[in-house]
Amino acid sequence: MSLAEAVNDQSASTRALYEKLEDRVLARDQVGASECYYGLVREGRPLPEMLREAVRIHGPYTHVPYHERIDDGFVNFVNNDHCLLSARATLHLSKWLPAEMAGLPMAQTIWYIPTGLDIWNQKINKAPGHYARGMAPQTSAPPKPVVHWPDQEAEHLDGPLRDRLDQWMTLVHRGRVLEAYRVFLGLMQNKAERKAVLAELVFAGLIDLQDRAFLNRSYTTGHKSYRARATVELGTAIGWDDAHAVLYAGALDIAVGPRWYSTYEMACNCVTHYLERQKISAIPYAGTTAGELALLANSEALSATEAEAFLEVVLRQHEPAYLEALSRLLLAGKGPRQILDVLQIGAAQVLLETQDSLNFSISQHCYEYCNTLGWFYDSFEHPQRLKLLYSAASFLNRNAWHQRDIGDGRTSAAELPAVAERMSEPQLLERTLAAIVALDGPQAVAWARAYLAGSGDRQKLVQQLALTACRLGNDPHNQEIAQCLLEDYAKNRGFDRDRLLLACVQHTAAHRKYGDFLECGRRYGRAMGVAALA
Repeated sequence: MSLAEAVNDQSASTRALYEKLEDRVLARDQVGASECYYGLVREGRPLPEMLREAVRIHGPYTHVPYHERIDDGFVNFVNNDHCLLSARATLHLSKWLPAEMAGLPMAQTIWYIPTGLDIWNQKINKAPGHYARGMAPQTSAPPKPVVHWPDQEAEHLDGPLRDRLDQWMTLVHRGRVLEAYRVFLGLMQNKAERKAVLAELVFAGLIDLQDRAFLNRSYTTGHKSYRARATVELGTAIGWDDAHAVLYAGALDIAVGPRWYSTYEMACNCVTHYLERQKISAIPYAGTTAGELALLANSEALSATEAEAFLEVVLRQHEPAYLEALSRLLLAGKGPRQILDVLQIGAAQVLLETQDSLNFSISQHCYEYCNTLGWFYDSFEHPQRLKLLYSAASFLNRNAWHQRDIGDGRTSAAELPAVAERMSEPQLLERTLAAIVALDGPQAVAWARAYLAGSGDRQKLVQQLALTACRLGNDPHNQEIAQCLLEDYAKNRGFDRDRLLLACVQHTAAHRKYGDFLECGRRYGRAMGVAALA
């Protein structure tokens, strides 16, 4: 049954549940919204339909006027929406879980949405929610969340597609939020051009990346690209004829400031300087060169020795050493996608070296950037992909130095009891998962290493890590990081992809938790009769 047919087949009770879900979300009622979701699951409503309705409900209220404030001379960050990112991760995580638990990822999304509305006012304690934690509690009824950017009608441009995409990108670059959104809606209406338009949306997110991290709290860490990817995957799953709410929730934000293009500008000039071996001049450049496109077609893998040597430069040396090393690999015939596999393993290593629960902001976003770029390579034939490899390497180098500069960036090995050598694989896996739930990252990684060393079933570990990540809730963006790592474990062809599983163990155990992080999972287990969760 198509989504349109499923919607037409809704009973009066289903429609009433969706109406009540919207009411409970806007009232910031996590428990009430969750109970509506349990009712929808019992009625057998399809996941794409529930995702569409969830996005429709939160979309108007998860935009901000700007992702930064200046308050009495102090620059403050205004966070990005996590509701849409959680919904995207749900599409994948639900497929990895046992059938009776497949609804848990969406349960976490619904549990979070009431706390994710109107982030702008949360940050100044004028609205309740996730980002108002730690502020003085509000005693009055929550105000209605604010619609900072109203929905728009499509605007159509004339001319070749490349010219129209450039006009849209100019609007994004200049921060003309509503104009850019109207033009994007118009671009999406031509089905034959839709894939190229979506590729440009994600590209616009990937080039928006800040150029420093140390002592910054105003983060532009690739979030625009994560939101763009969520837009693409959710719209595809729902069906674009029924996905306007997804475009409103996801595509509009691409032009909201601040926007940082200096890292990508450097990446463009790396092609000229290192690969074309030309002097950089003041004349305007555009497009891609024949040489750049030829290197983009490289497909040779790195040996383990080459990969280790490259990561040593990226993670331990300063600029421009890693730019030069990356250029030498490309000129030697190494494939960009294969190099990206190695960068993902390097980003996983930095996660493994992050110990303080408050220090994952840069390292987890850097990993998601490398994951999103890999998905972009695999999903689109965008001509600028090679340049983005330099952006990813720059982000990873900055990430590694940031962690050391703040006093983290170190491994913390835990010793296992001697009896561990005599344990069975199920016992080692059980100890790994117990240590994750106990929030003991080093111990969990040590047990996972023992499991992997004994030729443990990797797919069993993937399923259990996905389930454990879904149990630990209250900010499902963190579950999305686990989903990214597990997704890449299936695709990565690098020299040490088990490191991705270990990084998933470390991050899931050690990232910052909020409140009773098992509450949502327990409630879902009790409501749906899943004893292992209750």
